[in-house]
Amino acid sequence: MNKKVYIESYGCQMNFSDSEIVASILAKDGYTAVEKAEDADLVLLNTCSIRDKAEQTVLNRIDSLRNLKGANKQLKVGVLGCMAERMREDLLVKKKLVDLVVGPDAYRTLPALLDEVEGGQKAVNVLLSREETYAEIEPVRLGSNGVTAFVTIMRGCDNMCAFCVVPFTRGRERSRDPYTIVEECRQLVAQGYKEVTLLGQNVDSYRWNVDSRGEVKDAALPVTDFADLLAMVAEIAPTLRVRYSTSHPKDMTDKVLEVMARYPNICKYIHLPVQSGSSAVLARMNRGYDRAWYLDRIAAIRRYMPDAAISTDLISGFCGETEEEHNETISLMTEVGYDMAYMFKYSERPKTLAARKYPDDVPDEVKGRRLAQIIDLQIKQAGERNQRHVGQVQEVLVEGVSKRSAEHMFGRNTHNAVVIVPSMFHGAELEAGDYVMARILSATGGSLKGEVVEVKKGRSAMADL
Repeated sequence: MNKKVYIESYGCQMNFSDSEIVASILAKDGYTAVEKAEDADLVLLNTCSIRDKAEQTVLNRIDSLRNLKGANKQLKVGVLGCMAERMREDLLVKKKLVDLVVGPDAYRTLPALLDEVEGGQKAVNVLLSREETYAEIEPVRLGSNGVTAFVTIMRGCDNMCAFCVVPFTRGRERSRDPYTIVEECRQLVAQGYKEVTLLGQNVDSYRWNVDSRGEVKDAALPVTDFADLLAMVAEIAPTLRVRYSTSHPKDMTDKVLEVMARYPNICKYIHLPVQSGSSAVLARMNRGYDRAWYLDRIAAIRRYMPDAAISTDLISGFCGETEEEHNETISLMTEVGYDMAYMFKYSERPKTLAARKYPDDVPDEVKGRRLAQIIDLQIKQAGERNQRHVGQVQEVLVEGVSKRSAEHMFGRNTHNAVVIVPSMFHGAELEAGDYVMARILSATGGSLKGEVVEVKKGRSAMADL
């Protein structure tokens, strides 16, 4: 009952949230989470399959554990998450160091699988589920700053985007009971947390108490969509900030935007992945919308929240992308003016629609050149967008000490921009969890610098709720 587990997470926020669920399940089996692999009896790598580079990083990390396992013959190594489902045979056969392979819907079986491993066998469970949401499990907050937390509201994805493996590695969409979500958020508030991020592969398609045919499951209970859920969480406490990720353009409704505009504690920031500015490329990607639809959603955001920050995902060099289609992405970026973007070269993933249907025919050097153009434009636009904050007084939630200076703290404003402020105000030190009003003095493409003009409320404010 004194076993130690080290969990290393890769990829999206959902994986980090899943690691906290895994830690909770293992805690009931006698495991304590530790911060270094060297201190552990069990090392678990929670993996990502979204791009080949992500998988290669994990495979190299497995190899790097060879010396650690050589020094500790009792050490067990497991692979969790998307790679576990997609590469289970390769992991068990080719990676001799791996004892355990567990998919994202099978974490409840970890204790039994570990018993098999202790008996000298390799263990695997990568079965996907149409029901599992881990709704009642209270996550163990790993590496928590005590201020911000992830709350998973749904699992899986029904969108069959041509480039994406998620529907194959995480299964079909399942929405979690909204009352368990609200209760988890209430507990976080009681523990002093000031911000939650609601997570799902496509939060806009959150629907509870409705079956796959659109019929109500229980007439005694209300149907809850994502806008309803957002309002329920926002009403828990005015001091609780609410964020969410990720939206899908084809499913984003005006109802969600109206709720965001209505509640001051719902952050005015939306991550709306476009992937390409070309309708022809979007059709090949099977995204379910075209350029005009996407720009209509951008216009709706601006209509409800004129100053909202918008970020996106962009892929350069998708199958068959011409120079003209690439230039349509550049023109869309210019038209929208993103505050931030995640930008990548297309990476073919096995078994996806694109891998089966389209040749990966854009040369790598062309992908690289186009990606460099996208990155250069985004850096320029982010710097310009951040300049609009200069001179404003904004509410900032302090999250911790700045990495660059112990004399400064960092936090984020409602637009998800990082704000650096001095750690002292009127002779008192700021603390993580403080809300401060900061006058923005300068801006770069990556962050804002400000001076504190007022400390609004800290952890002690929770006692007033």
